[in-house]
Amino acid sequence: MTRRLEVIGGGDAGAVETALRAALSGTGPAILPSDEAVPAGPRHASLASGGDGGSRHPVPDRVAKNVALVIETSGSSGVPKRVALSANALLASAAATESALGGSGQWLLALPTHYIAGVQVLVRSIVAGTAPVAMAPGHFSARTFAALVDELDAPLKFSSIVPAQLARLVDAAESDEAVRDSLRRLDALLIGGQAVPAALFARATDLGVRVMRTYGSSETAGGCVYDGRPIGRTEARVVGGELELAGPMLAEGYLGDDELTERKFHIDDGRRWYRTADSGSVTRGDDGGVTVAVSGRIDNVIISGGIKVALDRVERAVQAEEGFHSAIVVPQPSDVWGQTSVVVTAEPFDDGALERLRARVTETVGRAAAPSRIELLPIIPTLSSGKPDRLSVARALAAHPAADQSAH
Repeated sequence: MTRRLEVIGGGDAGAVETALRAALSGTGPAILPSDEAVPAGPRHASLASGGDGGSRHPVPDRVAKNVALVIETSGSSGVPKRVALSANALLASAAATESALGGSGQWLLALPTHYIAGVQVLVRSIVAGTAPVAMAPGHFSARTFAALVDELDAPLKFSSIVPAQLARLVDAAESDEAVRDSLRRLDALLIGGQAVPAALFARATDLGVRVMRTYGSSETAGGCVYDGRPIGRTEARVVGGELELAGPMLAEGYLGDDELTERKFHIDDGRRWYRTADSGSVTRGDDGGVTVAVSGRIDNVIISGGIKVALDRVERAVQAEEGFHSAIVVPQPSDVWGQTSVVVTAEPFDDGALERLRARVTETVGRAAAPSRIELLPIIPTLSSGKPDRLSVARALAAHPAADQSAH
C-alpha cells in the first residue's frame, strides 16, 4: 500500500513537530510542511502520484515507501522542486550534527519549518528529547531572538539561522550588551542557506558569538559540512569541477521527476553520490581530515567580453567593501560586453563607490568581472528560505535596462 502525504501549514511548529514525530517512527503519513495556511485541516495525497495527485510521473515504489518528509526547495534556480527524504536520512543527519556539536541539546527554532534547516531543528529536538523554543513567524527581531535564547535551560544550547538574520543579530549586539550576552550563551549558532560574508563572520566572532558556517541542501537533509569539515559519514569529492556528496543523509530523489532524480543522484563503485552543481575543492590534511571549500554555483557564470566570470566570486569581493556587506551581484545583458555584473544594494552609497568596487573586484577576480553599475533598491527581495531572490532582481533590472556606467 502506497504511503500517504500530509500537507501541513508550516506556521504551526507544534503541529509540524507532532506530525514529524509520527512520520519518523512510521506510525503516521509522510509530511510536507507548507509556507501557506492549509484550510479545513491538512490535505492528503498519494506519494505515488508525486504528492499532488496529478503528476504524470509516478514516484517509484522504492522511493514512495521510504519517504518521511517532503521539502519544497526555495526555487533559487527558477523552478521549485519537491525533495523526498527518508526517516533514515533525517536521523543520520541529526546524529551527525549531535556528534559535530559535542552532544545533544536544546534548540531555538528561528527558521520556517517548510525550510530544511527549520525542520531539522525539530528532528534534532525529537532525537535529543528536548523541547524546542520557537520564534513566532513573521518579522525577525534580534531582541526577541536574544530573549528566547535566555529561555533555553539545557546544558547545551543551539540555534540555526541564515546570514540575513545573523546580520541583524550582530547589528543589535554591537550596540546592546544584553543582546550580546544572550548570544554568547549559545554553544553553537549554525549559519547556512548561503555563503556568509567574511566581514559579517568576523564581526560575529569578535563579539564572542560561537558561529559555525554550514553547507548542505534539502537534498542532503540540511547541512552536512560544518566549517569546511564533512560531518558524520558524509563524503565529498570533486568530479569535472563539480562538488559531489555521499552519505546516509542523501534524499531519495524528487517527487514527480524521475529524470531529474537520475541526473542529480548517481551510483559510482557501489556508492550513491549527489551532484551539487557547486564548484569547489576537497583536500586532505596531514591529520587525514578532509576540508571542503565551495567557490560558487557552476551555473552562476557569465561571459563578459569573451571571458568567463564567476558571479559568486564577484559577490564575495563586493561584500568585503565597507557598506556593501549585504549587497548581491546579478548578471545583466550588455550591448558592449554581452553580459556584465551589477551590484544591487539596499544601503545608500556615495559617488565614489562604483570605482572602489571596480578596483577591488579587478584586483581579486579580474578586469572582466568588474561591475558595470550599482543599483539601489528599497529592499532586496528574499525567497521563503531567507536567501536573496537574485533571479527576480535580475529579471526586474533586465526589464528596465540602464546604460553601463563604465567599461572593462
